[in-house]
Amino acid sequence: MADKRLMKASDIPAFVDRVIKAGCDICAIGHFNYCLGDVEEMVAAEDELQRIGEEFGDRDFLLPEIAAYLRTIGRYIDPGSSVSHWSENGKA
Repeated sequence: MADKRLMKASDIPAFVDRVIKAGCDICAIGHFNYCLGDVEEMVAAEDELQRIGEEFGDRDFLLPEIAAYLRTIGRYIDPGSSVSHWSENGKA
């Protein structure tokens, strides 16, 4: 089996930036998960998301770190929260 590329924690800001530039509204869900955006965004950016995945490599083991970074930049929704979009944080 070929060596699988693994994303480094130091690549998280660049990864997030690339996903946003691809047109996806990435945000953390709680403290341990994230979503790239809604289905329509991901379908529209499918080719670019594939390239991003190939460039940065496997990132599953970095889920908490990616979520933590997204939280530091305000892109998060907590389960059970009254907000319907991450941009509403701080307005409640």
